[in-house]
Amino acid sequence: MSRAYDFLIVGAGLYGATVAQRLHEAGKKVLVIEKRSHVAGNAYTRKMEGIQVHCHGAHIFHTDDTDVWEYVQRFASFNRFTNSPVANYHGELYSLPFNMYTFNRMWGVVTPEEAAAKIEEQRKAAGITEPRNLEEQAISLVGTDIYEKLIRGYTQKQWGRPCTELPAFIIRRLPVRLTFDNNYFNARYQGIPEGGYTAMVERMLSGIEVRLAADYLADRAGWNALADRVIYTGAIDAFFDDCLGSLAYRTVRFETEALDTPNFQGNAVVNYTDEETPWTRIIEHKWFEFGRGGDGNELPKTVISREFPAEWKPGDEPYYPVNDEKNGKLYQAYRALADRETNVVFGGRLGEYRYYDMDQVIASALQKSGELIAGSGKAE
Repeated sequence: MSRAYDFLIVGAGLYGATVAQRLHEAGKKVLVIEKRSHVAGNAYTRKMEGIQVHCHGAHIFHTDDTDVWEYVQRFASFNRFTNSPVANYHGELYSLPFNMYTFNRMWGVVTPEEAAAKIEEQRKAAGITEPRNLEEQAISLVGTDIYEKLIRGYTQKQWGRPCTELPAFIIRRLPVRLTFDNNYFNARYQGIPEGGYTAMVERMLSGIEVRLAADYLADRAGWNALADRVIYTGAIDAFFDDCLGSLAYRTVRFETEALDTPNFQGNAVVNYTDEETPWTRIIEHKWFEFGRGGDGNELPKTVISREFPAEWKPGDEPYYPVNDEKNGKLYQAYRALADRETNVVFGGRLGEYRYYDMDQVIASALQKSGELIAGSGKAE
């Protein structure tokens, strides 16, 4: 019997929406189902007090991939937002990423030569040659003082583990600059879609059937019967009913509130790097849109979100895979099971159990959809 759809896409986040759009554009019959009541996944935005609020944390699009940049601009115009976060350590404010402003505030140094010498002095004093964990990697990059004030507390809150138990690669790409450049992302293209990510994803899914509040795992046989192939973007361990055990994730709880002030902190992102403050950062959403040609102070209120990381448990939203050795081995075991699925493609942050930036998600989805359109896309 001919099935109603060529492809069933489970999840309307950036990966699912990209694959759906490309397949639909190629003339395929596509059905997208989404467990939540909205599209756009964790990039979901909604308006509060005239401000686009990033409901699941700050999402700042940045990429060096021209193909990805040109693709997303088909569905949105991007503003000129530049991510320049501030670190707050017990009321001391430091520039992020680590740059000459940071080094001057920390040590009083003025020249790049002085800053480099200070970092080297502290690295040698720590006796680090080949970093074995995140702590040693951080000290080798920026020295002991910056690690203690601006990295250790924040990272341990973020991951719920001592830095000595976290792999070095997590922080290996940490931006460290002996210049006064405080643009966190050293990417060719950067910005936030005007009107929010939700509107962008809705345009990506234009003309495609989308069913919200639809739980694939609750009736997978029924859903599978509708389509020839399945693109699954949910958690890979959940797909297999956690038969080998549950993979570890970090989740985040958000406390969002509107305040009767036009300006709470003067910046979109402020990280709280001490261990005592229970949240990792405060997002002031209006500054994602204003301050680059517009003046957010014209709005009488502002909206902020405090972020509280926590260990994931069933029922929570999984945000970040814990890519340590133990979970890496467990994922490979699930990957072996996934390879046996002839009609299912696993993709995205949860389907591949890896941390993806948004542009990487879209690049992966563009590649996979191209393979599927060409007829060579097998479950992998």
